[in-house]
Amino acid sequence: MRIPTRACLGGVAGSLVTVLTATTASAAPMPGAPGVGDPYYPGDGNGGYDVSHYDIRLTYTPESDRLSGTTTILATPTAELSSFNLDFALDIRWVRVNNHPARVERDAADPTEVVVTPKAALREGEPVTVVVRYAGTPSEVAVDGFTAWKRTATGALAVDEPHIAEWWFPSNDHPTDKATYDVSVEVPDDVVALSNGVLEGTGTQRAGWTRWNWRSTEPQATYLAFLAIGDYDVRHSTAPSGLPVVNAYDTALGDLRPSAEASVERTPEVVEFLESLFGPYPFEAQGGVVTEGLGFALENQTRSVYDAGFFRRGTNLSVVVHENAHQWFGDSVALGKWSDIWLNEGFASYAEFLWSEHAGEGTATELAQYLYDSIPADDEFWQVLPGDPGPENQFHSAVYDRGALAVHALRTAVGDEVFFEILRTWLDAKRGGHGTIDEFVELAERLSGRQLDEVFEVWLFTKGKPQVGPNGAEGAEARAAVAEPESYREIAFTHEQLAKRR
Repeated sequence: MRIPTRACLGGVAGSLVTVLTATTASAAPMPGAPGVGDPYYPGDGNGGYDVSHYDIRLTYTPESDRLSGTTTILATPTAELSSFNLDFALDIRWVRVNNHPARVERDAADPTEVVVTPKAALREGEPVTVVVRYAGTPSEVAVDGFTAWKRTATGALAVDEPHIAEWWFPSNDHPTDKATYDVSVEVPDDVVALSNGVLEGTGTQRAGWTRWNWRSTEPQATYLAFLAIGDYDVRHSTAPSGLPVVNAYDTALGDLRPSAEASVERTPEVVEFLESLFGPYPFEAQGGVVTEGLGFALENQTRSVYDAGFFRRGTNLSVVVHENAHQWFGDSVALGKWSDIWLNEGFASYAEFLWSEHAGEGTATELAQYLYDSIPADDEFWQVLPGDPGPENQFHSAVYDRGALAVHALRTAVGDEVFFEILRTWLDAKRGGHGTIDEFVELAERLSGRQLDEVFEVWLFTKGKPQVGPNGAEGAEARAAVAEPESYREIAFTHEQLAKRR
Protein backbone atom coordinates (compact mmCIF):
# COMPACT_ATOMS: atom_id res chain seq x y z
CA MET A 1 0.00 0.00 0.00
CA ARG A 2 1.51 3.31 -1.05
CA ILE A 3 0.24 5.62 1.64
CA PRO A 4 2.92 7.94 3.11
CA THR A 5 4.43 9.46 -0.04
CA ARG A 6 1.13 9.80 -1.84
CA ALA A 7 -0.71 11.15 1.17
CA CYS A 8 1.71 14.03 1.63
CA LEU A 9 0.68 15.38 -1.77
CA GLY A 10 -2.97 15.65 -0.78
CA GLY A 11 -3.04 19.38 -0.07
CA VAL A 12 -1.17 20.22 -3.25
CA ALA A 13 -3.27 17.90 -5.40
CA GLY A 14 -6.52 19.16 -3.94
CA SER A 15 -5.65 22.82 -4.44
CA LEU A 16 -4.49 22.25 -8.00
CA VAL A 17 -7.67 20.37 -8.86
CA THR A 18 -9.64 23.34 -7.55
CA VAL A 19 -7.57 25.73 -9.67
CA LEU A 20 -7.99 23.61 -12.79
CA THR A 21 -11.72 23.35 -12.28
CA ALA A 22 -11.92 27.11 -12.34
CA THR A 23 -9.73 27.42 -15.43
CA THR A 24 -11.43 28.49 -18.65
CA ALA A 25 -10.29 28.23 -22.25
CA SER A 26 -9.29 31.89 -22.16
CA ALA A 27 -7.09 31.57 -19.07
CA ALA A 28 -3.32 31.34 -19.28
CA PRO A 29 -1.98 27.77 -19.53
CA MET A 30 -1.15 26.19 -16.19
CA PRO A 31 0.46 22.94 -15.01
CA GLY A 32 -1.86 19.98 -14.71
CA ALA A 33 -2.50 18.73 -11.18
CA PRO A 34 -0.24 15.87 -9.96
CA GLY A 35 -3.23 13.95 -8.58
CA VAL A 36 -7.00 13.77 -8.62
CA GLY A 37 -7.25 14.15 -4.86
CA ASP A 38 -8.40 10.63 -4.02
CA PRO A 39 -8.91 10.46 -0.23
CA TYR A 40 -6.78 7.31 0.11
CA TYR A 41 -4.16 8.00 -2.57
CA PRO A 42 -4.17 11.76 -3.31
CA GLY A 43 -1.28 11.49 -5.77
CA ASP A 44 -3.01 8.93 -7.98
CA GLY A 45 -4.10 10.10 -11.39
CA ASN A 46 -3.45 13.52 -12.86
CA GLY A 47 -5.49 16.62 -13.53
CA GLY A 48 -6.07 18.50 -16.76
CA TYR A 49 -6.60 15.75 -19.33
CA ASP A 50 -8.65 12.68 -20.16
CA VAL A 51 -7.15 9.58 -21.82
CA SER A 52 -9.11 7.78 -24.53
CA HIS A 53 -6.61 5.10 -25.60
CA TYR A 54 -3.32 3.42 -24.66
CA ASP A 55 -1.20 1.66 -27.28
CA ILE A 56 1.42 -0.34 -25.36
CA ARG A 57 4.17 -2.00 -27.40
CA LEU A 58 6.81 -3.87 -25.40
CA THR A 59 9.57 -6.45 -25.44
CA TYR A 60 10.18 -8.56 -22.35
CA THR A 61 13.10 -10.87 -21.53
CA PRO A 62 12.23 -13.33 -18.72
CA GLU A 63 15.85 -14.24 -17.92
CA SER A 64 16.77 -10.68 -17.00
CA ASP A 65 13.30 -9.30 -16.23
CA ARG A 66 14.09 -6.55 -18.71
CA LEU A 67 11.10 -4.62 -20.09
CA SER A 68 11.40 -2.04 -22.87
CA GLY A 69 9.19 -0.35 -25.39
CA THR A 70 6.84 2.54 -26.03
CA THR A 71 3.40 3.59 -24.92
CA THR A 72 1.36 5.92 -27.09
CA ILE A 73 -1.34 7.83 -25.23
CA LEU A 74 -4.28 9.51 -26.94
CA ALA A 75 -5.75 12.18 -24.67
CA THR A 76 -7.77 15.38 -24.64
CA PRO A 77 -6.89 18.29 -22.36
CA THR A 78 -9.71 19.48 -20.13
CA ALA A 79 -7.89 22.77 -19.49
CA GLU A 80 -5.18 24.90 -21.04
CA LEU A 81 -1.96 23.10 -20.02
CA SER A 82 1.61 24.33 -19.87
CA SER A 83 2.62 20.89 -18.55
CA PHE A 84 1.02 17.68 -17.38
CA ASN A 85 1.89 14.64 -15.27
CA LEU A 86 2.08 10.93 -15.93
CA ASP A 87 2.20 8.22 -13.26
CA PHE A 88 5.18 5.97 -13.95
CA ALA A 89 8.12 4.39 -12.11
CA LEU A 90 10.47 3.00 -14.80
CA ASP A 91 13.28 4.93 -16.50
CA ILE A 92 12.10 7.13 -19.37
CA ARG A 93 14.36 7.65 -22.38
CA TRP A 94 12.29 10.30 -24.10
CA VAL A 95 8.78 11.73 -24.51
CA ARG A 96 7.24 13.30 -27.60
CA VAL A 97 4.05 15.35 -27.51
CA ASN A 98 2.31 15.88 -30.83
CA ASN A 99 5.54 14.63 -32.50
CA HIS A 100 7.77 17.23 -30.82
CA PRO A 101 10.34 16.31 -28.13
CA ALA A 102 9.17 17.31 -24.65
CA ARG A 103 11.02 18.08 -21.43
CA VAL A 104 10.72 15.38 -18.77
CA GLU A 105 11.30 15.81 -15.03
CA ARG A 106 10.57 13.78 -11.90
CA ASP A 107 8.74 15.31 -8.95
CA ALA A 108 11.27 15.35 -6.10
CA ALA A 109 8.53 14.61 -3.55
CA ASP A 110 7.19 11.64 -5.51
CA PRO A 111 9.45 10.16 -8.22
CA THR A 112 6.51 8.34 -9.82
CA GLU A 113 5.13 11.73 -10.83
CA VAL A 114 6.58 12.41 -14.28
CA VAL A 115 6.20 16.05 -15.27
CA VAL A 116 6.03 16.53 -19.05
CA THR A 117 6.45 20.01 -20.52
CA PRO A 118 5.57 20.10 -24.23
CA LYS A 119 7.12 22.46 -26.76
CA ALA A 120 3.86 24.38 -27.00
CA ALA A 121 1.02 24.70 -24.52
CA LEU A 122 -1.86 22.28 -24.96
CA ARG A 123 -5.23 23.77 -25.78
CA GLU A 124 -8.39 22.64 -24.05
CA GLY A 125 -10.41 20.20 -26.14
CA GLU A 126 -7.78 19.61 -28.83
CA PRO A 127 -6.63 15.94 -29.07
CA VAL A 128 -3.04 15.23 -28.02
CA THR A 129 -0.72 12.33 -28.85
CA VAL A 130 1.94 11.46 -26.27
CA VAL A 131 4.65 8.86 -26.99
CA VAL A 132 6.82 7.60 -24.14
CA ARG A 133 9.93 5.47 -24.74
CA TYR A 134 11.20 3.60 -21.68
CA ALA A 135 13.03 0.59 -20.29
CA GLY A 136 13.76 -0.98 -16.93
CA THR A 137 13.74 -3.99 -14.65
CA PRO A 138 10.34 -3.76 -12.93
CA SER A 139 11.09 -6.20 -10.11
CA GLU A 140 13.91 -3.90 -8.97
CA VAL A 141 11.69 -0.81 -8.83
CA ALA A 142 10.06 0.01 -5.49
CA VAL A 143 7.45 2.68 -4.92
CA ASP A 144 7.12 3.65 -1.26
CA GLY A 145 9.04 0.48 -0.43
CA PHE A 146 6.72 -1.80 -2.37
CA THR A 147 7.08 -3.67 -5.68
CA ALA A 148 3.80 -4.76 -7.30
CA TRP A 149 5.48 -6.45 -10.27
CA LYS A 150 5.88 -10.17 -9.56
CA ARG A 151 8.68 -12.11 -11.16
CA THR A 152 7.98 -15.85 -11.62
CA ALA A 153 10.02 -18.91 -12.56
CA THR A 154 9.22 -18.48 -16.28
CA GLY A 155 8.19 -14.84 -16.60
CA ALA A 156 6.29 -12.20 -14.67
CA LEU A 157 2.90 -11.01 -13.48
CA ALA A 158 1.74 -7.41 -13.78
CA VAL A 159 -1.31 -8.00 -11.59
CA ASP A 160 -2.27 -6.04 -8.46
CA GLU A 161 -4.70 -3.62 -6.86
CA PRO A 162 -4.91 -0.70 -6.30
CA HIS A 163 -1.65 -0.07 -8.22
CA ILE A 164 0.17 -1.93 -10.99
CA ALA A 165 0.34 0.28 -14.10
CA GLU A 166 3.35 2.27 -12.90
CA TRP A 167 5.55 -0.80 -13.26
CA TRP A 168 4.82 -1.36 -16.95
CA PHE A 169 3.16 1.60 -18.70
CA PRO A 170 2.83 5.36 -18.09
CA SER A 171 -0.73 6.43 -17.43
CA ASN A 172 -3.32 8.57 -15.73
CA ASP A 173 -3.53 6.03 -12.93
CA HIS A 174 -6.97 6.35 -11.36
CA PRO A 175 -10.18 4.36 -12.02
CA THR A 176 -12.09 7.50 -13.00
CA ASP A 177 -10.08 7.85 -16.24
CA LYS A 178 -10.82 4.76 -18.30
CA ALA A 179 -9.56 4.10 -21.82
CA THR A 180 -9.40 1.44 -24.51
CA TYR A 181 -6.17 -0.54 -24.98
CA ASP A 182 -3.92 -2.21 -27.51
CA VAL A 183 -1.25 -4.30 -25.78
CA SER A 184 1.48 -5.86 -27.93
CA VAL A 185 4.23 -7.79 -26.18
CA GLU A 186 7.20 -9.59 -27.74
CA VAL A 187 8.55 -12.52 -25.72
CA PRO A 188 10.73 -15.58 -26.38
CA ASP A 189 9.00 -18.37 -28.30
CA ASP A 190 8.92 -20.70 -25.29
CA VAL A 191 6.62 -18.45 -23.25
CA VAL A 192 3.33 -16.65 -23.90
CA ALA A 193 2.11 -13.12 -23.16
CA LEU A 194 -1.46 -12.82 -21.90
CA SER A 195 -3.49 -9.64 -21.46
CA ASN A 196 -7.04 -8.32 -21.59
CA GLY A 197 -9.63 -8.48 -24.34
CA VAL A 198 -9.36 -10.29 -27.65
CA LEU A 199 -6.22 -11.87 -29.06
CA GLU A 200 -5.82 -10.19 -32.44
CA GLY A 201 -3.02 -12.57 -33.40
CA THR A 202 0.60 -13.44 -32.94
CA GLY A 203 3.53 -12.75 -35.22
CA THR A 204 7.25 -13.29 -35.62
CA GLN A 205 9.56 -10.44 -36.56
CA ARG A 206 12.85 -12.02 -35.52
CA ALA A 207 13.97 -15.58 -34.92
CA GLY A 208 13.18 -16.98 -31.49
CA TRP A 209 10.64 -14.30 -30.53
CA THR A 210 6.84 -14.06 -30.81
CA ARG A 211 4.70 -10.95 -30.50
CA TRP A 212 1.28 -11.30 -28.86
CA ASN A 213 -1.32 -8.65 -29.76
CA TRP A 214 -4.32 -8.02 -27.48
CA ARG A 215 -7.13 -5.47 -27.88
CA SER A 216 -9.65 -4.13 -25.32
CA THR A 217 -12.43 -2.14 -26.94
CA GLU A 218 -14.46 -1.22 -23.84
CA PRO A 219 -13.38 1.44 -21.32
CA GLN A 220 -10.95 -0.05 -18.81
CA ALA A 221 -9.33 1.24 -15.62
CA THR A 222 -5.53 1.24 -15.45
CA TYR A 223 -5.26 -1.19 -12.53
CA LEU A 224 -7.36 -3.72 -14.45
CA ALA A 225 -4.92 -3.85 -17.35
CA PHE A 226 -2.61 -6.83 -16.84
CA LEU A 227 0.23 -8.93 -18.18
CA ALA A 228 0.90 -12.58 -17.44
CA ILE A 229 4.06 -13.79 -19.15
CA GLY A 230 5.35 -17.33 -18.75
CA ASP A 231 4.87 -21.00 -19.52
CA TYR A 232 1.08 -21.40 -19.83
CA ASP A 233 -1.24 -23.79 -21.62
CA VAL A 234 -3.68 -21.53 -23.45
CA ARG A 235 -7.16 -22.78 -24.26
CA HIS A 236 -9.39 -20.95 -26.77
CA SER A 237 -13.15 -21.59 -27.02
CA THR A 238 -16.42 -19.80 -27.71
CA ALA A 239 -19.11 -19.10 -25.13
CA PRO A 240 -22.77 -19.90 -25.95
CA SER A 241 -23.19 -16.13 -26.33
CA GLY A 242 -20.64 -16.15 -29.15
CA LEU A 243 -17.95 -14.31 -27.20
CA PRO A 244 -14.38 -15.62 -27.37
CA VAL A 245 -13.13 -17.33 -24.23
CA VAL A 246 -9.41 -17.49 -23.41
CA ASN A 247 -8.32 -19.53 -20.39
CA ALA A 248 -4.70 -20.21 -19.48
CA TYR A 249 -3.07 -22.52 -16.96
CA ASP A 250 0.45 -22.32 -15.58
CA THR A 251 2.19 -25.58 -16.55
CA ALA A 252 3.57 -25.79 -13.00
CA LEU A 253 0.13 -26.30 -11.44
CA GLY A 254 0.72 -30.01 -11.05
CA ASP A 255 -2.09 -31.86 -9.29
CA LEU A 256 -4.00 -28.59 -8.82
CA ARG A 257 -4.61 -28.37 -12.56
CA PRO A 258 -7.78 -30.53 -12.70
CA SER A 259 -9.59 -28.61 -9.96
CA ALA A 260 -8.51 -25.30 -11.50
CA GLU A 261 -9.83 -26.34 -14.91
CA ALA A 262 -13.05 -27.74 -13.46
CA SER A 263 -13.67 -24.29 -11.96
CA VAL A 264 -12.43 -21.78 -14.53
CA GLU A 265 -13.77 -23.66 -17.57
CA ARG A 266 -17.26 -22.99 -16.19
CA THR A 267 -16.80 -19.23 -16.59
CA PRO A 268 -19.38 -18.91 -19.43
CA GLU A 269 -21.95 -20.72 -17.27
CA VAL A 270 -21.21 -18.37 -14.36
CA VAL A 271 -21.48 -15.35 -16.67
CA GLU A 272 -24.87 -16.54 -17.95
CA PHE A 273 -26.14 -16.81 -14.37
CA LEU A 274 -24.86 -13.35 -13.47
CA GLU A 275 -26.44 -11.90 -16.62
CA SER A 276 -29.81 -13.14 -15.38
CA LEU A 277 -29.33 -10.96 -12.29
CA PHE A 278 -27.29 -7.98 -13.45
CA GLY A 279 -28.07 -7.59 -17.15
CA PRO A 280 -25.94 -8.14 -20.27
CA TYR A 281 -22.26 -8.99 -19.86
CA PRO A 282 -20.47 -5.69 -20.51
CA PHE A 283 -17.33 -6.79 -22.40
CA GLU A 284 -16.01 -8.36 -25.59
CA ALA A 285 -14.39 -11.51 -24.19
CA GLN A 286 -14.34 -13.87 -21.21
CA GLY A 287 -11.82 -16.10 -19.52
CA GLY A 288 -9.35 -16.61 -16.72
CA VAL A 289 -5.71 -17.28 -15.92
CA VAL A 290 -4.53 -19.62 -13.16
CA THR A 291 -0.96 -19.06 -12.06
CA GLU A 292 1.64 -19.63 -9.40
CA GLY A 293 3.24 -16.78 -7.48
CA LEU A 294 0.34 -14.36 -7.13
CA GLY A 295 -1.17 -15.10 -3.71
CA PHE A 296 -4.64 -13.69 -4.45
CA ALA A 297 -7.13 -13.30 -7.30
CA LEU A 298 -7.96 -10.16 -9.25
CA GLU A 299 -10.80 -9.22 -11.57
CA ASN A 300 -8.72 -8.02 -14.51
CA GLN A 301 -11.18 -6.91 -17.15
CA THR A 302 -12.38 -9.81 -19.34
CA ARG A 303 -9.81 -12.18 -17.85
CA SER A 304 -9.54 -12.64 -14.09
CA VAL A 305 -6.27 -14.01 -12.71
CA TYR A 306 -6.36 -16.62 -9.93
CA ASP A 307 -3.59 -17.90 -7.71
CA ALA A 308 -3.39 -21.69 -7.79
CA GLY A 309 -3.95 -21.79 -4.03
CA PHE A 310 -7.65 -21.13 -4.49
CA PHE A 311 -7.99 -24.67 -5.86
CA ARG A 312 -5.90 -26.57 -3.33
CA ARG A 313 -9.07 -27.88 -1.64
CA GLY A 314 -10.63 -28.87 -4.97
CA THR A 315 -12.96 -27.00 -7.29
CA ASN A 316 -13.81 -23.44 -6.24
CA LEU A 317 -16.75 -21.85 -8.03
CA SER A 318 -17.01 -19.15 -5.35
CA VAL A 319 -13.88 -17.35 -6.51
CA VAL A 320 -14.89 -17.68 -10.16
CA VAL A 321 -18.29 -16.16 -9.34
CA HIS A 322 -16.66 -13.42 -7.24
CA GLU A 323 -14.20 -12.29 -9.90
CA ASN A 324 -16.73 -12.47 -12.71
CA ALA A 325 -19.28 -10.50 -10.69
CA HIS A 326 -16.60 -7.81 -10.60
CA GLN A 327 -16.86 -7.56 -14.39
CA TRP A 328 -20.06 -5.63 -13.60
CA PHE A 329 -19.27 -4.27 -10.12
CA GLY A 330 -15.79 -2.75 -10.30
CA ASP A 331 -14.88 -3.16 -13.96
CA SER A 332 -17.86 -1.92 -15.98
CA VAL A 333 -18.80 0.45 -13.15
CA ALA A 334 -15.58 1.53 -11.45
CA LEU A 335 -15.40 3.12 -8.04
CA GLY A 336 -15.32 6.91 -8.01
CA LYS A 337 -12.72 6.95 -5.27
CA TRP A 338 -10.89 4.17 -3.47
CA SER A 339 -12.94 4.68 -0.30
CA ASP A 340 -15.93 3.41 -2.32
CA ILE A 341 -14.44 -0.11 -2.30
CA TRP A 342 -17.74 -1.56 -0.94
CA LEU A 343 -19.28 -1.00 -4.36
CA ASN A 344 -16.76 -3.52 -5.68
CA GLU A 345 -16.24 -6.09 -2.94
CA GLY A 346 -19.61 -6.08 -1.20
CA PHE A 347 -21.53 -6.91 -4.36
CA ALA A 348 -19.00 -9.40 -5.73
CA SER A 349 -19.12 -11.22 -2.38
CA TYR A 350 -22.90 -11.19 -2.33
CA ALA A 351 -22.90 -12.72 -5.81
CA GLU A 352 -21.34 -15.79 -4.18
CA PHE A 353 -24.39 -16.00 -1.90
CA LEU A 354 -26.66 -15.82 -4.94
CA TRP A 355 -24.70 -18.53 -6.74
CA SER A 356 -24.92 -20.75 -3.65
CA GLU A 357 -28.68 -20.44 -3.75
CA HIS A 358 -28.70 -21.16 -7.48
CA ALA A 359 -26.56 -24.28 -6.89
CA GLY A 360 -28.77 -25.50 -4.04
CA GLU A 361 -25.99 -25.18 -1.44
CA GLY A 362 -27.56 -22.64 0.89
CA THR A 363 -29.75 -19.62 0.32
CA ALA A 364 -28.52 -16.04 0.51
CA THR A 365 -30.77 -15.58 3.54
CA GLU A 366 -29.23 -18.57 5.31
CA LEU A 367 -25.67 -17.55 4.48
CA ALA A 368 -26.19 -13.98 5.64
CA GLN A 369 -27.75 -15.09 8.92
CA TYR A 370 -25.13 -17.77 9.60
CA LEU A 371 -22.28 -15.36 8.92
CA TYR A 372 -23.81 -12.70 11.17
CA ASP A 373 -24.38 -15.19 13.99
CA SER A 374 -20.89 -16.70 13.68
CA ILE A 375 -18.90 -13.55 14.47
CA PRO A 376 -18.93 -12.46 18.15
CA ALA A 377 -19.86 -8.87 18.93
CA ASP A 378 -16.43 -8.19 20.45
CA ASP A 379 -14.55 -9.35 17.35
CA GLU A 380 -12.30 -6.73 15.70
CA PHE A 381 -14.12 -7.56 12.48
CA TRP A 382 -17.00 -5.27 13.49
CA GLN A 383 -14.66 -2.29 13.95
CA VAL A 384 -13.83 -2.07 10.23
CA LEU A 385 -16.28 0.02 8.19
CA PRO A 386 -16.93 -1.32 4.67
CA GLY A 387 -18.16 2.11 3.57
CA ASP A 388 -14.82 3.72 4.45
CA PRO A 389 -12.32 1.14 5.74
CA GLY A 390 -9.21 3.26 5.25
CA PRO A 391 -6.33 2.31 2.96
CA GLU A 392 -4.81 0.04 5.60
CA ASN A 393 -8.02 -2.05 5.71
CA GLN A 394 -9.08 -1.76 2.10
CA PHE A 395 -9.02 -5.55 1.65
CA HIS A 396 -9.89 -6.56 5.20
CA SER A 397 -12.23 -9.54 5.51
CA ALA A 398 -14.94 -7.19 6.81
CA VAL A 399 -14.99 -5.39 3.46
CA TYR A 400 -15.98 -8.71 1.87
CA ASP A 401 -18.17 -10.27 4.55
CA ARG A 402 -19.75 -7.31 6.32
CA GLY A 403 -19.93 -5.73 2.87
CA ALA A 404 -22.05 -8.68 1.66
CA LEU A 405 -24.22 -8.45 4.80
CA ALA A 406 -24.86 -4.79 3.98
CA VAL A 407 -26.06 -5.78 0.52
CA HIS A 408 -28.39 -8.39 2.00
CA ALA A 409 -29.69 -5.89 4.57
CA LEU A 410 -30.58 -3.58 1.67
CA ARG A 411 -32.38 -6.45 -0.06
CA THR A 412 -34.31 -7.18 3.14
CA ALA A 413 -35.31 -3.53 3.46
CA VAL A 414 -36.59 -2.99 -0.09
CA GLY A 415 -37.68 -6.46 -1.21
CA ASP A 416 -36.43 -8.60 -4.08
CA GLU A 417 -38.16 -6.83 -6.97
CA VAL A 418 -36.87 -3.38 -6.06
CA PHE A 419 -33.47 -4.72 -5.00
CA PHE A 420 -32.68 -6.23 -8.38
CA GLU A 421 -34.15 -3.21 -10.13
CA ILE A 422 -31.69 -1.04 -8.20
CA LEU A 423 -28.75 -3.23 -9.24
CA ARG A 424 -29.68 -3.37 -12.92
CA THR A 425 -30.46 0.35 -13.08
CA TRP A 426 -27.13 1.21 -11.44
CA LEU A 427 -25.16 -0.99 -13.81
CA ASP A 428 -27.00 0.25 -16.89
CA ALA A 429 -26.78 3.94 -16.01
CA LYS A 430 -23.10 3.80 -15.01
CA ARG A 431 -21.87 1.31 -17.63
CA GLY A 432 -18.37 2.16 -18.80
CA GLY A 433 -17.99 4.83 -16.13
CA HIS A 434 -17.72 5.10 -12.37
CA GLY A 435 -19.83 5.79 -9.32
CA THR A 436 -19.77 6.54 -5.60
CA ILE A 437 -21.56 5.14 -2.57
CA ASP A 438 -23.49 8.40 -2.18
CA GLU A 439 -24.79 8.06 -5.74
CA PHE A 440 -25.79 4.45 -5.13
CA VAL A 441 -27.66 5.39 -1.95
CA GLU A 442 -29.51 8.16 -3.80
CA LEU A 443 -30.57 5.71 -6.51
CA ALA A 444 -31.68 3.09 -3.98
CA GLU A 445 -33.81 5.63 -2.13
CA ARG A 446 -35.33 6.98 -5.33
CA LEU A 447 -36.30 3.59 -6.73
CA SER A 448 -37.53 2.19 -3.42
CA GLY A 449 -39.34 5.37 -2.40
CA ARG A 450 -37.84 4.88 1.06
CA GLN A 451 -35.42 6.68 3.31
CA LEU A 452 -32.58 4.17 3.74
CA ASP A 453 -30.12 6.09 5.92
CA GLU A 454 -30.49 3.63 8.79
CA VAL A 455 -29.60 0.61 6.60
CA PHE A 456 -26.48 2.17 5.13
CA GLU A 457 -25.34 3.93 8.30
CA VAL A 458 -25.66 0.80 10.44
CA TRP A 459 -24.04 -1.65 8.03
CA LEU A 460 -21.44 0.52 6.29
CA PHE A 461 -20.52 3.40 8.58
CA THR A 462 -21.12 2.41 12.23
CA LYS A 463 -18.59 0.44 14.25
CA GLY A 464 -19.83 -2.53 16.23
CA LYS A 465 -22.09 -5.47 15.48
CA PRO A 466 -25.55 -4.29 14.37
CA GLN A 467 -28.22 -5.12 16.94
CA VAL A 468 -30.54 -6.51 14.27
CA GLY A 469 -29.21 -9.00 11.74
CA PRO A 470 -29.25 -8.67 7.94
CA ASN A 471 -32.64 -10.42 7.69
CA GLY A 472 -34.28 -7.77 9.86
CA ALA A 473 -36.32 -8.04 13.04
CA GLU A 474 -38.85 -10.32 11.37
CA GLY A 475 -36.12 -12.89 10.77
CA ALA A 476 -35.40 -13.27 14.50
CA GLU A 477 -37.37 -16.49 14.87
CA ALA A 478 -35.45 -18.14 12.04
CA ARG A 479 -32.04 -17.26 13.46
CA ALA A 480 -31.72 -20.13 15.90
CA ALA A 481 -32.65 -22.69 13.25
CA VAL A 482 -29.95 -21.77 10.72
CA ALA A 483 -27.35 -24.52 10.34
CA GLU A 484 -24.09 -24.05 8.48
CA PRO A 485 -24.94 -23.82 4.76
CA GLU A 486 -23.12 -26.26 2.52
CA SER A 487 -21.31 -23.49 0.62
CA TYR A 488 -20.21 -21.54 3.69
CA ARG A 489 -16.73 -23.02 4.10
CA GLU A 490 -15.82 -22.54 0.46
CA ILE A 491 -16.96 -18.91 0.57
CA ALA A 492 -15.10 -18.33 3.84
CA PHE A 493 -11.95 -19.88 2.39
CA THR A 494 -12.25 -17.76 -0.74
CA HIS A 495 -12.60 -14.54 1.26
CA GLU A 496 -9.68 -15.49 3.46
CA GLN A 497 -7.47 -15.81 0.36
CA LEU A 498 -8.80 -12.62 -1.21
CA ALA A 499 -8.05 -10.64 1.94
CA LYS A 500 -4.36 -11.58 1.68
CA ARG A 501 -3.87 -8.53 -0.54
CA ARG A 502 -3.76 -6.30 2.54
